[in-house]
Amino acid sequence: MAELYITNSNSSPIVPPLDTALPLSAVSSPSQPHRTYSPASPDLLSLAGAAPLPVPTVSVGPTPLTIRKLLHSQSADQFSGVAVHRRAPASPPSLLALDGWGPAKPLAGTGPTFVVAALGKDAELIYEEGLVDKLCGNSTRVRVLVPEIASPTGLVESLGFGHGRRILCPIPSVIDLTEPPVIPDFMKDLEAAGWFPVKVTAYETRWMGPKCVEKLINLDEKLDAVLFTSTAEVEGLLKGLDEFGWDWRTVNRRWPEIVVGAHGPVTAKGAESFGVAVDVVSERFSSFDVLLDALKLRWRGSC
Repeated sequence: MAELYITNSNSSPIVPPLDTALPLSAVSSPSQPHRTYSPASPDLLSLAGAAPLPVPTVSVGPTPLTIRKLLHSQSADQFSGVAVHRRAPASPPSLLALDGWGPAKPLAGTGPTFVVAALGKDAELIYEEGLVDKLCGNSTRVRVLVPEIASPTGLVESLGFGHGRRILCPIPSVIDLTEPPVIPDFMKDLEAAGWFPVKVTAYETRWMGPKCVEKLINLDEKLDAVLFTSTAEVEGLLKGLDEFGWDWRTVNRRWPEIVVGAHGPVTAKGAESFGVAVDVVSERFSSFDVLLDALKLRWRGSC
């Protein structure tokens, strides 16, 4: 996902206290979704004391035709649940996949419990979007499951043993980017836990093109940090830099004191697989605030 949020040190003459806000001049990389939703929104970063400048590098959006085709031909009762493996940054498009059931072939009013497993903020969105009611007229038949550990592995563990039951797995169509290993790993984990995962393309992750980092390339001000919320953001950023003859070493030379933050260990591992060393990792990624707090601690320690 990749919308760089850049702050300008000259935009405010006074740096807020580190215990209440981040230092000025920060960069973040949430996605540029087709819907208005992002864990690292400009408003959130502004409240933390930054002055963000969006620089989109990856878009994330729904592709409803694929899932509607599947669900118009199969009743929801043929599945025992749906597992949304993506955490907050990209999941709203995948949650839209559930719209494919309503009003086509919703769950019958009676039957075994249907599980909707989602990570962190996603569970709130399920209720906010009214997706439970779209799945079944009898909402007591639907159980929304939120794992304590907001990760694909934690989600599989919270589902328990599947006994061969079918579970729908909305996944992205990855365009001009590398499919992250989290998707095949998630499928393998579900199979190992006794589930029969049924993959369906429900949304797309797409690189925004060769000029996506132009604002970053032209930035003359100080740059304190870059924050990634997914591996796709990292790859999208590097692809954009390459179009201008830059690489990550160029960024480090231009801003030698830059701090790299990753929203969760999965993102950190993905960034490092592309040669981007990560300085700060939020161990819990149900909320982007955790990463902001981790940055506060780092800068407080350097004072």
